[in-house]
Parts: sequence; structure tokens; C-alpha cells
Amino acid sequence: MEKNGAGCQASPEAAAILCINNCGFFGTSATMNMCSKCHKDMILKQEQHAKTISSLLPSGSEAEEISSKSNEGATRCTTCRKRIGLTGFSCRCGNLFCCVHRYSDKHDCPFDYLTASRDAIAKGNPVVKGQKLDKI
Repeated sequence: MEKNGAGCQASPEAAAILCINNCGFFGTSATMNMCSKCHKDMILKQEQHAKTISSLLPSGSEAEEISSKSNEGATRCTTCRKRIGLTGFSCRCGNLFCCVHRYSDKHDCPFDYLTASRDAIAKGNPVVKGQKLDKI
């Protein structure tokens, strides 16, 4: 290695390597013998290629979302099959209904409202018993 006039050491091989893409600029071994512009372009192409591959192959959660969207399709009333869009009413039985069939008596709802209300009252009001007193 030789010292140039500024006191820096220059390696003879680093100064003589041209870019492997023949763009006319000099490359370094750190950038795989490419100039900085060609190296940056190569990295961008690799990132874009990786993004396109990941977008083409859906992951597990994305595959579930795609299948649920396809099953959902157009939202329709369960009773009359009328398209309801955003104005649908969901019932406790789990189905979706139009404004005509939204009440439980109009669509023969299998949900047991009486048992559900009894359970809610029993859960909200526990039985409180005091201890028995000893007789004197």
C-alpha cells in the first residue's frame, strides 16, 4: 500500500474496479463491485419483488378474511331474502333481518327470551341469607 500526498493509504485494487453493470462508475467490494446507484437500484428491485410475492401469497389470517368475505356476499334478510345492505337488523338468534322481519314474532325466532331474562335477573340479584341466631 502506498501513501498519497494527503497522507491517506489507497489500495491499488479499490481504485481500479469498475461497476459490474458497465455504467462507467467505480464500484467497491462492499457494494458487490457495483457503484452506489446500481447497488441502490438492485436493493429496490429486490424489495419490490419481495412485496409482490408476499401480496400474491396470502397468510393464514388474510386467507380467513378472504373466505369470510366471500361467504358474506350480499347481505340479505334471512326470511324474505331481500337485500338490506347497511340497514339490516341482527337478532339474538344470530341472523340478519330487514325492517319488516326484525321483531322476534315476525321471523319465528328460536331464541328463548324468557330463559335468558330469568338467568340475567338471577345473576344480577344473588340470594342473600343471614346467619341463624342462637335461641336463648
